[in-house]
Amino acid sequence: MTLGELWRIALGAVQGLGGIAVFLLVLLIGFCLVLDRTKYRPNRLSRVTKNLGDNTGKPVEYLPPDAPRGPIDQLANSTPRP
Repeated sequence: MTLGELWRIALGAVQGLGGIAVFLLVLLIGFCLVLDRTKYRPNRLSRVTKNLGDNTGKPVEYLPPDAPRGPIDQLANSTPRP
């Protein structure tokens, strides 16, 4: 076996592995794009829910900006451990 033959075998192996890696990468990206588009279908009958409001049917109610939120420093009365 000559050096040229070994070089062709090594080059073929690298090309084969590179081709397989590119094929699997394209396949994975394709599946991710297809499944991502079906995940966020706009209809209400979709099996995937983006939040719990989709299941209950009630709109989400947020707190007003001036609502009291409790103490600011929750660790103020804590004591350090020895």
